Amino acid sequence: MRIGVLGLQGAVSEHLASLRKAMKALGLKGEAVWVSRRKDLEGLEGLILPGGESTTIGRLMVSTGLFEEVREEARGGLPVMGTCAGLILLAKEGDEEVRRTGQPLLGLMDMKVVRNAFGRQRESFEAEVRVEGLRGGPFRGVFIRAPAVERVWGEARALAEVEGRIVGVRQGKLLALSFHPELTEDTRMHEYFLELCRGGPGASP
Repeated sequence: MRIGVLGLQGAVSEHLASLRKAMKALGLKGEAVWVSRRKDLEGLEGLILPGGESTTIGRLMVSTGLFEEVREEARGGLPVMGTCAGLILLAKEGDEEVRRTGQPLLGLMDMKVVRNAFGRQRESFEAEVRVEGLRGGPFRGVFIRAPAVERVWGEARALAEVEGRIVGVRQGKLLALSFHPELTEDTRMHEYFLELCRGGPGASP
């Protein structure tokens, strides 16, 4: 199993470490790799779009040619997990701030996102998040300048809410989270994604 983490900006090394721990926990043989060029996408069975500055990541994806490549791979069935900024990138629709900044959107998931929905950096917080289909009880979510999902439609389904806001969405093999699972020792969200990648129990829609 070969899972990539988009490595243009953001919490890349933390996701790589979490993926390796999750593979070990599940007894899977594989590797977690840094993706910064189009050729790095070859042979991937899953891709993570990490947190960071979503406008910067989006523009770097465009300039490196990764934007269209990732979109086509995902449309062709490549599982993708987006966390925080990655959630924004996956959306089909954004709020006024997304439009004002010229934020590139991959347009892969039937959802509208709100940037900085929980406030700015100083309003960062942690919360217990109940994620539908996640074994072992609530997940301790780390929210840093976190976006939220205003609404979903079509094939997208809300998996988790905090303070009445949607913070987790699933659409087929696409998974979007407002929080940062890579900043905790709990690897269950990465395990969930790996199960989705390999078509296991966690992959049922």
